Amino acid sequence: MRASHGFTLIELLVVIALIAIGTAAVSFSLRDSAETVLERDAERLAALFESARARSRASGVPVKWHPQSLSNTGSPSAFVFEGLPPQTLSEQWLSPQIQVAANALVVLGPDPIIGPQSVALRVKDLQLWVSTDGLRPFAVKRAAP
Repeated sequence: MRASHGFTLIELLVVIALIAIGTAAVSFSLRDSAETVLERDAERLAALFESARARSRASGVPVKWHPQSLSNTGSPSAFVFEGLPPQTLSEQWLSPQIQVAANALVVLGPDPIIGPQSVALRVKDLQLWVSTDGLRPFAVKRAAP
């Protein structure tokens, strides 16, 4: 019997495959945190808009959303749903990095069809839009509506 020295081709391919899988997992976990923060807040705002829109239709009272500045910097650090009872829906961003135009306004109902509306959210150089065409639900979009 001959003693084998070294690795077989199959063993080398298995090791290379494991390294590739590990590298892919690490690259997905190291995703840009600013992009993740922006997407999370944009999706949450779209859900809050739909909830406020449903409450507006159920009560017959118009609901208006606009950003509100709670800090001395003048940049919006929270938002308000006028027309809903206090503390019905969340009024804070998940991340303090989120920026939105101070004059943004969204009117949510009570009519089933509302006009096209959108809000641009920014973090650093990244921007997402939360928008609707008036018929469909609010959705997050990468390009301006």
